Amino acid sequence: MHRSTVETVLEYEIRSPTHFCFNIEAANWPTQKIVSERLAVSSGVSVHSFTDPGSGNRFFRFDASPGPLLVDYKADVEVFSEHIDEHLPETPVSDVPDEIFHYLMPSRYCESDLLSFETQQLFGNEPPGISRVRTILKWIHDNIEYRPGSSTSTTTAQEVFRQRAGVCRDFAHLGITLCRALNIPARLVVGYVWFDEPPQDFHAIFEAWIGGRWVLFDPTGMAPVDRVVRIGTGRDAKDVAFSTIFGSLLMTRKEVNVLEHDPRGRVPSGNPALELAVSAPVSAG
Repeated sequence: MHRSTVETVLEYEIRSPTHFCFNIEAANWPTQKIVSERLAVSSGVSVHSFTDPGSGNRFFRFDASPGPLLVDYKADVEVFSEHIDEHLPETPVSDVPDEIFHYLMPSRYCESDLLSFETQQLFGNEPPGISRVRTILKWIHDNIEYRPGSSTSTTTAQEVFRQRAGVCRDFAHLGITLCRALNIPARLVVGYVWFDEPPQDFHAIFEAWIGGRWVLFDPTGMAPVDRVVRIGTGRDAKDVAFSTIFGSLLMTRKEVNVLEHDPRGRVPSGNPALELAVSAPVSAG
């Protein structure tokens, strides 16, 4: 079990009446426990919270008038490790559960149909099962350069495959796409996690449906997947943007802090809270 304190602070200068929808709260998920949390939003704002019944993602929405706006979310979360059998088999398409079937399909950022030929050339002869997903991870790690600024909020997996560079979101999208092209259901997971470098952010990884269960993978190799505090789960980044905004504004501050605790309850001296830059799709209407 690992415990982390996570915090997101966002400040805006609103220029016209604006509607916000945020997805920054730790998810209620079987592998993690929210010990405590608080959400603070500027006074005068009426917040409406809801949980998406399909994904379990937590959202809060509100209208805001012109002027300054502050959003501050902080939580203490325990994340529990799961044993992974390295002999898990792939699930035949006919046996994929109905509620998971749509994770086989191409989506906005994961064009598995367009990369089907290349995927078969690279991985079609690999033994099926969790080892084939591990081979995909190794290929991405060896062939895609982690390069901040090399992609945008609209970059797709096919573009990452061609340009051979991206950030964690792009690595995860490509992993999802290659899995789906092999008829392995896969989906995006975003969350908070502490890691050494490069400058940190909300972290994107993915999970594949192997052996009748979801298994987490991080093609960047930047952080242990069993320490990720899950925020959102979806087909791709379209489902898990940290904010969706309808209006005119200027973001004046974006900060995420992660403090990972020692398993015995102490804060390790070499691992202070870190300030992270936030990067995720924002829609403006």
